[in-house]
Amino acid sequence: MSTWKTLLLQDSASPLMEQLLFFHDHTLMILIIITILVSQMLLSMFFNKYTHRFLLEGQLIEMIWTILPAITLILIALPSLRLLYILDEINNPVISVKSIGHQWYWSYEYSDYKNIDFDSYMIPSNDLNKFNFRLLDVDNRVIIPFETQIRMLVTSADVIHSWTIPALGVKIDGTPGRLNQISFSINRTGLFFGQCSEICGTNHSFMPIVIESISPSYFLKWIKS
Repeated sequence: MSTWKTLLLQDSASPLMEQLLFFHDHTLMILIIITILVSQMLLSMFFNKYTHRFLLEGQLIEMIWTILPAITLILIALPSLRLLYILDEINNPVISVKSIGHQWYWSYEYSDYKNIDFDSYMIPSNDLNKFNFRLLDVDNRVIIPFETQIRMLVTSADVIHSWTIPALGVKIDGTPGRLNQISFSINRTGLFFGQCSEICGTNHSFMPIVIESISPSYFLKWIKS
């Protein structure tokens, strides 16, 4: 989860988020190189007292500053398109979980296992324990086994919501009358926090999401209990 001193993106907890972080670093490095080169050229022009009185055109330099940006854009576009298709793929999900957004809480359905369903409300500040996180913890967490392909079906019962877990690289809108789906896999155990990312009313800030990633054997025990 994010803390007060977090400057960059959250640490990844899924293969998709790892790829997003790699692409972020790749693009940022290209932008830093361009910024340094352009800044150096501007500074040299400001402090250079020499001018070329007879320079009317320079086809070579014009060709260079047209080709180089095109190559740079290709180096950014190709990994971006690859990543976009990877994020949209759904490869044989083991578990399907349905998430329904309400004003202002989430409800979940595990239709694969005896139709387990429950509501997930934020824990009020006066009911928090010492180990709970203010405005982030909920009374019923989403229990998910790690290293398992999960399909999340997201919809809404009233207005548009957005189901978002930054550490997993997951953000998908819950739209009334429409069923959206996204696939992800968690590669370690832990608690992963998220919030509704679509302004949905006065209590928009008070409908957090908490995923608890556990081992598959413990998940089966939880299902049976």
